[in-house]
Amino acid sequence: MGITDSPSKLDIISIGECMIEMFCEGPLASTDTYTRTFAGDTMNMLVAASRLGAKTGYVTHVGNDPFQDFLTGAWRSEGIDLRCATALDRPNGLYFISILPGGEREFTYYRAGSAASFLEPSDIDPDYIGSAKVVYASGITQAISKSSRAAVLEAFRVSRERNVATAFDTNLRLGLWSLEEAREALDEIIPYVDILLPSAPEESEALFGTNDARAVIGQAREMGVKMVAVKCGAEGAVLGLDDEIHELRAYVPEHVSDTSGAGDVFNGGLLYGLTHGMSAVESARLGTVMAGLKVRGRGATYSIPAREEAFGVYERLRGLAGAV
Repeated sequence: MGITDSPSKLDIISIGECMIEMFCEGPLASTDTYTRTFAGDTMNMLVAASRLGAKTGYVTHVGNDPFQDFLTGAWRSEGIDLRCATALDRPNGLYFISILPGGEREFTYYRAGSAASFLEPSDIDPDYIGSAKVVYASGITQAISKSSRAAVLEAFRVSRERNVATAFDTNLRLGLWSLEEAREALDEIIPYVDILLPSAPEESEALFGTNDARAVIGQAREMGVKMVAVKCGAEGAVLGLDDEIHELRAYVPEHVSDTSGAGDVFNGGLLYGLTHGMSAVESARLGTVMAGLKVRGRGATYSIPAREEAFGVYERLRGLAGAV
């Protein structure tokens, strides 16, 4: 499923919330030093695609607190178009993350009432949406507020009218809403989804009633989704397209430091490939490389690899596969 018909367009427009990320070593309660960066599932994907060379844009609200200049400056440094990233007199979301002994992650969020949660359908500019090859959102974008959920639906509805492909990551977060609400929102958006990007096994069990990636693909295809890529963590990914199933191994680096955002980074690699003439299978393979390289370092966006390194590993793996 290639998406390369309009070279003058933005490649990917993402809709959602980006927060201040503060990460540290050791428990949050006893740590004195934090590293400040930025993250959020829809932004993590966008940074991954941008670092590979995609032309990207973000639809969000940014708060006018002391972090505003840091956030917008960081986004611009990644080459992200911010014409539809507008300021509101609200705070930006903030979260703290620590990696505990044994690899467990400890999160604390301060995001209620954030600027981005005030996204609404009137923030969706049809002409801007029409300037993209792919429009992307997630279950988290839906979950942060009722108005943001309505904005996602409007963006995907406009995308269908403008013949723009859509990609959706289910990204279930039960701390933001109930499972019943998540299922209702998925049912609401699925008729407008071209590329579905769920995770297994826990998320797929909750939303689809199965931990079998192939069964998830079958359900989604029955609902009219054209392409499904199920992310299975260290087990890799399973891609469903045109009645074919492709299993892709994870790229496992020598050490793993922080898996935060790995699935989002996979999405960025996949969508970059699809918008730049790569086959669906090779796009997903690039996604696994991006995710594997990302988990070596801390921070959801801090450790996303650059294009040269990612394609170096990707080409090396292709060469090894060809030699088998």
